[in-house]
Amino acid sequence: MKKNVIYIHTHDSGKVLSPYGYDVPTPSLQKFAEDATVFRQAYCVGPTCSPSRAGLLTGMYPHSNGMYGLSQRGFKLHDYNQHLVNFLKQQDYHTVLCGIQHEAGSYLDHNAGANIIGYDHDISADNSDLSEQELVKWDYENAGNVRSWLQQTDKSKPFFLSYGMFATHRKFPEEAYGDEKELDSKYVLPPYPLPESKEVREDYAGYLNSATWANASFDLVIETLKEEGLYENSIIIFTTDHGLAFPFGKCTLYDSGIGVSLIIRVPGSNMNGETVEGLVSQVDIFPTLCDLIEIEQPSYLQGVSFAEMFKVKDLEVREDVFAEINYHTAYEPARSIRTKRYKYIKFYDEDYLKVNRTNIDNSPTKAMYHENGLAEVTKPREGLYDLLYDPGERNNLSEDDRYQDILVSMREKLHRYQTKTNDPILTGHFKLKPGWKINKAGTYNPSSKDSEDYLKVGE
Repeated sequence: MKKNVIYIHTHDSGKVLSPYGYDVPTPSLQKFAEDATVFRQAYCVGPTCSPSRAGLLTGMYPHSNGMYGLSQRGFKLHDYNQHLVNFLKQQDYHTVLCGIQHEAGSYLDHNAGANIIGYDHDISADNSDLSEQELVKWDYENAGNVRSWLQQTDKSKPFFLSYGMFATHRKFPEEAYGDEKELDSKYVLPPYPLPESKEVREDYAGYLNSATWANASFDLVIETLKEEGLYENSIIIFTTDHGLAFPFGKCTLYDSGIGVSLIIRVPGSNMNGETVEGLVSQVDIFPTLCDLIEIEQPSYLQGVSFAEMFKVKDLEVREDVFAEINYHTAYEPARSIRTKRYKYIKFYDEDYLKVNRTNIDNSPTKAMYHENGLAEVTKPREGLYDLLYDPGERNNLSEDDRYQDILVSMREKLHRYQTKTNDPILTGHFKLKPGWKINKAGTYNPSSKDSEDYLKVGE
């Protein structure tokens, strides 16, 4: 029988979890990582929620699959038949959604999303009476629903289960899970490149509280898989969509934006308990699954299978990874290419080369930056970074004579990706379409109630 595929995903976690060396209270995820394969150099295709997930679940880049921006702001896949769910249904998989999806409509309207995408079954709990700060409780209730479903499902038929958590998205919960001790902000250190200040420590402590809920929910699902005899017949994928919802993380093409946790357990793999240093992209997960469950890949996939990485230590399947931004809450067209050592970023909106503050989620940390001149911070038209000497990507080398050959090479690499996949930004800017909800570039508040803060068709 084909192996089950279980896709477990958090919101806005990046790599800031204990299996990646951070002091984050996720012991159950750590235990799982020690029995799985940890990909240290994994990247998303777009550091904003819907484009990232759509890239993973279609095996295509956002500019190819149509998910240019957020699904709750009017963006859609060109063809939902290209979604992994519908592909696996054709291979006789039963498909089940529990919790967050971000590829169709509002991520809170799970029933409509499941229907649009094409899931056979939606087992998500009701979330209608919960505030944003309480949605981590929805995660845990959904984990209970996963447990109940796994206990009663027909185990003779393979299934694809997507279990999506709200954690660690903002707004962060006020309390840690259960008996977990609430994190004291005096004793935490925000991850680089965030500044070490009282405001940021207090904000980051909220992220850590949210992580305790993700850990408890994850633990319930994994333990149920073991109890039900499904652990050894399931490919289990744990990942997230992009970096943390802090300034210079989420919705940036820095590694703090596109770097993601990716931990996969393949039954019988000799790489369980090992780490992988080779570059991989989330666009590669779809073709990898095809190889692992021995199904022919559909012709539209743009990723590269890394199935052999579960057999051969130190294997490299990629020289570089591509990522893009089109829309988050505002238009910010940008592209990047990353090798093991270098990162190249190109911004296409040369009329607005300031930081797009609306593309930064509201937070105490954002407010602190705003009070200290965030509105005046600029972006380069293009950036080149030597990640060996500058892992924080703060020293732009694009005009350094010593790096001109590298700059030319990285430009060429990026252009090859774009031409091969027919990137529409090469022929001009995206045009606003009816139904898309887009903030003006200079807006501060992404949730503004002022109609003048939004673009109108024709502007």
